[in-house]
Amino acid sequence: MLKAKTLIEENNHKRKQLNKENKKYYEEMLVYIRLSYDKSEQETEEILTEMLDHLLEAQQGGRSAEDVFGNDPKKYADDIIGELPKMITKDRLLLGAMALLYFGAYSTIFLGLFSVIAHYVFGLDSLYREFYLGSVAIRALLSIPIAFLFMYFILLYLRWASFKNVNKVAEFFLFWLWGVASVGVFMLAIYFTPEIGPTMEVSAFYIILLGMLLLLAGRWTKNKGQ
Repeated sequence: MLKAKTLIEENNHKRKQLNKENKKYYEEMLVYIRLSYDKSEQETEEILTEMLDHLLEAQQGGRSAEDVFGNDPKKYADDIIGELPKMITKDRLLLGAMALLYFGAYSTIFLGLFSVIAHYVFGLDSLYREFYLGSVAIRALLSIPIAFLFMYFILLYLRWASFKNVNKVAEFFLFWLWGVASVGVFMLAIYFTPEIGPTMEVSAFYIILLGMLLLLAGRWTKNKGQ
C-alpha cells in the first residue's frame, strides 16, 4: 500500500493529464475533501487517487467530469467525506504536535530575525532580549488556542468558498483583514500580559537557533505521521 505522501505526489503528476474543464472540476473536489481535517489522510488520498484514475479513463473515452461525478460536485464530495473513516488518535496527536512545533518555530525565528535586523540595520535594539519566564508561559498558553481558532475559521471559509465563484479581490482583502486582526489579537495578548517570573537574557542568534530546532522537530513529526 502506497503511503499518503506518495499518493499526493502521484496525484499532482497525474492531474496534469486532465483537460482544463476536468481539472478545474476535480481540483475543486480535491481541495474540499482534503479540508476535512478530521478524516484519515491515508484513506482520503486513496479515494482521491481512485477518483482521478476513474476520471482519466473517462476522459480518454470523451466523457467529462460532470458525466462521471454529476452536476453537483459538492454533494458528491460530501457523500465521499461521509464514508471516510475518522483520523485515529495517534494521527490526531501527531498533527497537533506538528502544528504546535511549526507555530513555535516560525514565531521564534521571526522574533530572532526581527532583533537581528533591528540591531544591525536600524541600530534600534540589542542583540540580547530579556524574557520573564512566567510571562512567556502565559503568552504561549494564550497564543496557541488563538492561533488554532484563527486557523479553524480559515478552514471553514475555504470549505464554504469551494465550488463558488468568489471575487478574488474581495477574497484577498478579506484575508488581509483577517491577517491584520490575527496580528492585532496576538499583540494585545502580549501587551496586556504582566511581566512575572524569573528573568533570562538570551541572544537573538540563540533564539533563531531554537526556532530552527523546533522547525526540524516539526518536520520530523510530519514525516513520522506519513
